[in-house]
Amino acid sequence: MKTVLLHGLGQTAHDWDAVINRAALPDIDCPELLALTKEELTYSAVLAGLENRYADMEEPFRICGLSLGAILALDYAIRHREKVDSLILIGVQIKVPTLLIDIQNRLFRWMPKKVFSDMGVSKENMIRLSHSMRSLDFTHSLEEVRCPVKILCGEKDRANRKASKQLSRLLPQAELHMIPGAGHEINKCAPEAVAKMLKG
Repeated sequence: MKTVLLHGLGQTAHDWDAVINRAALPDIDCPELLALTKEELTYSAVLAGLENRYADMEEPFRICGLSLGAILALDYAIRHREKVDSLILIGVQIKVPTLLIDIQNRLFRWMPKKVFSDMGVSKENMIRLSHSMRSLDFTHSLEEVRCPVKILCGEKDRANRKASKQLSRLLPQAELHMIPGAGHEINKCAPEAVAKMLKG
């Protein structure tokens, strides 16, 4: 079975390298999310690029996503439940907090352009993408998710703990795993925990 790994905002596909090395799975796809579209960089354009990438997949596959990747994974499972075998969601939000997005965009405006060019995106496009996520809310669509779900959240990830616990209550098939000592980017700070979930 194919496993798809979706990175977070501010990350690249290479941020999964430590997980991939530990999991040693036979069929992994790890796309560069910001390169999935040639259009203006928005959340809906990235989602459309993801849908196009897996449009011809006939066998259900597993998706593991972090932050932006987790939101995309959840959204994809809602829209294409027949294609998704299972989900692993890390640092996920079911209703994107606008305050968090606004703070993040303020930080982006202060950061040098080189930081963004290293991710293959302009500062302006990153701010546009982040802003386009302000209205996302999956609260009333979760009944469409029928597959098994594992929810991971770092013990120190205060911004996402509440949402992770809420999602685990709203999805009866979900398992919540709090990762001791970990922050938000679990694929980087605790790759062995993610690898264990992928192999388990």
